[in-house]
Formats: sequence, C-alpha cells, structure tokens
Amino acid sequence: MEKVRVDKWLWAARFFKTRSLAKTAIDGGKIHADGQRVKASKEILVGQILTIRKGWDEKDVEVLALSDKRGPAPVAQQLYQETAESIAKREAEAAKRKALRGIDLSPENRPTKKQRRQIHRFREQDYS
Repeated sequence: MEKVRVDKWLWAARFFKTRSLAKTAIDGGKIHADGQRVKASKEILVGQILTIRKGWDEKDVEVLALSDKRGPAPVAQQLYQETAESIAKREAEAAKRKALRGIDLSPENRPTKKQRRQIHRFREQDYS
C-alpha cells in the first residue's frame, strides 16, 4: 500500500472513533500534514509528519506505516510514532494546566440588576 486517505488513516490509527469525526476535524483545521492544512481526500505517505490537535493536546506524529483497516490498538500504535519534541511540549502544557487548576479567575455568578446599577454609578462618578 503506497497511499491512503488522511481520514481513513486517522481512523485506522485510532485517533478518531469514526471516519466522519476524522473528516470533521480535518475540515475544522485540526489536522496538518508537513505544516500545511489538508483535505480529507489528501493521500499521505510514509514519513510524513502530521500535526493533530485534539482537545487541549497537539501531537506531532510521523507516519511509519499505512493502513485503511481499523485493527486492534497495539497494531494501530505501530502505524505512527510521536516525536520527542511533541511529547515534551504536551507534558509541559499539561503541567501548566495542572498548576492552574486551583485558580479560578471567573466570578462565581453574574451581578444582579441592583449590583450592575451600583457598578454603573461608581464608574460614572466624577472625582474632580
């Protein structure tokens, strides 16, 4: 097998549960091949670097093998290898998110109508 569609490969490599989810991610600009946005019908080759954004994570994976059939997870993991830089970057981002987990910068609730009026009056005051 020399070429496989990107959406089929992402599905076979178990990045997405269905091909339609893979296609939606591709159409949404979450998948890049060699730094360029791709279409679902784009054929990928062995050795290409795919950037896959899923949730908070962004992975850079090198295509090691091609498959258009979805198999068990251990077989799917042999289709690609994540780059060392990508792993380090993801772990650093996860550590940042974990450190900020306890900090909530948003207020607990919205101001009431009375509180909004008080805020407006305070902002309109002339201190001269």
